[in-house]
Amino acid sequence: MPTIITHPAAALGLFPWFRTQIGRPGVLLTGAVLTIAPDLDMIGFRLGIPYEHMFGHRGFSHSLLAALLMGGFLAAVGARFWRLHFGMLWTYFFLCTLSHGLTDMLTGGGLGIALFAPFTNERYFFDIRPITVSSFGIRDFTNGRWTAVLGSELRWIWLPALGLGLAGLMASWLLARYRALPAPLKSD
Repeated sequence: MPTIITHPAAALGLFPWFRTQIGRPGVLLTGAVLTIAPDLDMIGFRLGIPYEHMFGHRGFSHSLLAALLMGGFLAAVGARFWRLHFGMLWTYFFLCTLSHGLTDMLTGGGLGIALFAPFTNERYFFDIRPITVSSFGIRDFTNGRWTAVLGSELRWIWLPALGLGLAGLMASWLLARYRALPAPLKSD
């Protein structure tokens, strides 16, 4: 799994694509928290839930359905609180939450992601797994492995997220320029 400081890169990269419709700092912060939220399933280790269980680590909380439900719930609350478009919030929050499982599938650690839970507990990885898996806790930072972990995350998560964000900013700038063009003259 990528580190806790890297998962929010997805929220930052996606935000410019939604900025004109739902661009509030609280929305970005909520999106960032949602990129980390699926790892709350690690509490299951303390509760005796086995890793390979549907509600174990990288189980249901990392699934498409969980992303839809978490995103939908927070979008319903956020749409009322911020008075923003529910569908746009739900889409942004869904993508932020889903990004966690998808980036975990790019690592070689663990048993994979139960992407289609609760319908199946089968675990998945992408065929290509370029991201160096980090450990739970701070072990990577105390044993010198952190340079490999953070270097891998910079290359495979942060740089693509930066590119995605810059493309979103460019797209919104171009759209604003297009909308500012004068209407064509009508001829009789």
